[in-house]
Parts: sequence; structure tokens; C-alpha cells
Amino acid sequence: MEELVRLGRDFVQAMREGRGIAHVDDIYDENAQSVEAVIPPGRDVRIAKGRAAIKAKRESWAATHDIHKLEADGPYVHPPHQFGVRYEAEVTQKESGKQMTLREIAIYSVQDGKIVREEFFMYPR
Repeated sequence: MEELVRLGRDFVQAMREGRGIAHVDDIYDENAQSVEAVIPPGRDVRIAKGRAAIKAKRESWAATHDIHKLEADGPYVHPPHQFGVRYEAEVTQKESGKQMTLREIAIYSVQDGKIVREEFFMYPR
């Protein structure tokens, strides 16, 4: 359980420090999957497959939004191989100028010290 807690704490700290994109290479398995609650605007799939696709998804989101605040709370562990993180973000969509507060929970599954799957649960508006 200690490794799960350490990984979860490292992950949350990276998110708080704005290193969520750079940290992908260190913490995600090569074949990891990222599952959104719904198909995000501007994309045609819910599931990003592979570390490179997850990193590209995050880069695209950061490029299309001004992030005013991002809070990451956790990790909430579920031994032996899962942890959760609660997020709240205040953002503005660059193209439309629309300001939003986003709230979601993500569950991360870990295998051999790397994240192999993340699943996002959205807070309905």
C-alpha cells in the first residue's frame, strides 16, 4: 500500500504544480488508457489509448483553455491498486470566451508502479 500512496501523492502534487503534462511520461504505462465520462467537445472518442495519446489529449486541452485555478484533492486510496482524485477547475474556453467551473472525480488504476487506466466522473450541471 505504501507504493500506492506514494504514487498517488506524487501524482496529486504534480497536478497542483502544473506538471500534469510533463508527468505523463514518468507515471503512466506505455499502454495506459484514459476514459472520459462523455465524448469531449472537439474530439471524436471517449478513450485515449496509450501514453502518447493521453499526453496529446492534455496538451490539446491546455492549448484551448485558460486555466485560472486547478485544485487536486487526494489521493483517496483503494488498495491494492487504485486511487482517486477530486478536481475542481476554473477555466475559460479560448475560442468562445466561455468561463466554466469544472468538477470531477478520477479513479486511477495502477499496475507495476505505473498508471494503466484513468476514468473520469463528471459532476452534472
